[in-house]
Amino acid sequence: MLIELQNVCYTYGAGTVYEVSALKDINLKIGEGEFIGVIGHTGSGKSTLIQHLNGLIRPTSGRILYEGKDIWEEGYDLRSLRTHVGLVFQYPENQLFETDVLKDVMFGPKNQGLSEADCRARAVEALKQAGIPEDLYTSSPFELSGGQKRRVAIAGVLAMDPEVLILDEPTAGLDPAGRDEILHQIKYLRDKRGITILLVSHSMEDVAQYANRLLVVHEGRIAFDGHPRRVFTHYKELEAMGLAAPQITYIMHALHDRGLNVELRATTVAEAKRSILMALSERASLKE
Repeated sequence: MLIELQNVCYTYGAGTVYEVSALKDINLKIGEGEFIGVIGHTGSGKSTLIQHLNGLIRPTSGRILYEGKDIWEEGYDLRSLRTHVGLVFQYPENQLFETDVLKDVMFGPKNQGLSEADCRARAVEALKQAGIPEDLYTSSPFELSGGQKRRVAIAGVLAMDPEVLILDEPTAGLDPAGRDEILHQIKYLRDKRGITILLVSHSMEDVAQYANRLLVVHEGRIAFDGHPRRVFTHYKELEAMGLAAPQITYIMHALHDRGLNVELRATTVAEAKRSILMALSERASLKE
């Protein structure tokens, strides 16, 4: 098991009049190669949760283990942890600061103590995997489009060769084309490198399409944890939390209510298409 949280609690402003309990008794295991979607209403605790995973926030109580070792034990190398568990914030373009793209991506490996040649090799490979063309390597990162800036920021984390990549709303503010490009690239990275992905998103369609496991965070607790198809069957409970299921879920339930024998757990367009065609074929054969 890569990461494990045991009875983790976190309180903002502990002991003050502003005290807020953000995480409450979280128990969670994250394995190798998983693609996990994380959803929750604003203020649910999901951003606080992911910042615990690479030691940016220390829990008020409970333990966080990486490969079986408590990351808050005395002497643990948190700097090393953050090379294994990479976190890309919601607006990663704000993290860009170097004069050109290649230098920006080389910054992480340099901090790891690698040689200039190794830093360059790591950066070039990461930029390729993030989908940045070579003719942009010498460009200022501030001259890039929003989607390109996101991919450069992701490359900067990939260059440190992490085992876990956490992305907090990586498509925020992008147009539909830019959003699709980023998500396809993230899926490619997971398939190509086999790294564990945690994707925080407000888009139910995105997590339904890409994630194979879904965490729903509500009022500081894990309300649901399972395959998206199973989680979205609880769409009524999700609505009560201020969330929703993918639009496909509502369409399939409406068709079922009208007498069409469709798969209610379908959450993507492809799944819905297959199910509807089968149901229509079945209905046609009954009429013959």
